[in-house]
Amino acid sequence: MTTTLRPAEPLQQHADGTRSRRYRVCVNSRPVGVIHVGTSVSMGDSVARIIDLRIEEPDRRRGRATVAALAAEEVARGWGCTRIGAEVPATAHAALRLAGALGYTLTNRAMEKSLGDTTPDLPAGSRARPMTPAEFEARQEAEAERYARTWMERGLPEDTARAKARRDHERLLPDGLATAGMLHSVLEHEGTRVGVLWLDVRDGRAWVFDVEADAAHRGRGHGRTLMLLAERQAIEAGRRTLGLNVFAGNTPAERLYESLGYGTTRCTFLKPLL
Repeated sequence: MTTTLRPAEPLQQHADGTRSRRYRVCVNSRPVGVIHVGTSVSMGDSVARIIDLRIEEPDRRRGRATVAALAAEEVARGWGCTRIGAEVPATAHAALRLAGALGYTLTNRAMEKSLGDTTPDLPAGSRARPMTPAEFEARQEAEAERYARTWMERGLPEDTARAKARRDHERLLPDGLATAGMLHSVLEHEGTRVGVLWLDVRDGRAWVFDVEADAAHRGRGHGRTLMLLAERQAIEAGRRTLGLNVFAGNTPAERLYESLGYGTTRCTFLKPLL
């Protein structure tokens, strides 16, 4: 039996500059599933992504998804893409195994925690204050460089990584420090600055975009205090869940979040197209 992809729609060109197309997964002309392939709005036109891949239950565990994913890579190559990625729910164990078998590398995980109604107290001597405009400007320059280098370490070419950093910051912070729903805080301990927090409370959610203890004050529990501050601010904004992203290989951060009760909700993978 031969598994092939057959277009289910014309190539779609979207307003954000991305393209995508849906295909039927067929076995000897018999539809057995669907796959949706597109390019990445955040990483640029050189990076494709598998947006959706579903095989009907009677045809699962027969290699249909493997062939469909490999065919999607050929579609991406035809578009001139040099990499392909996918986001997989943490509970989709078969899809996670497939990603590993096909050579996809885990780049980052989304994690989430349910919050109660009681705001946590910060440790004695710790307090938060709003970030000043001068601190914000200095922070953005350093953060953009760090963010770009993080993606370079995970296989993105330098120009792609720097373009991604620029696009993401422009999209998330169109009005800089004054962007509505974005909270930028400085944590102080006994009067000394020890870390920073960037929390998004827009659109009915709470999401940590950046949390970092200053280099000279690491290893003293301030990272945990910053996360307690994030939970406090989220609850005060009326949010009852808090999410964040952690890059693969950042073991101290992963251990901290897990110890605070955060669980993985989805995994993001990336693969070079040779």
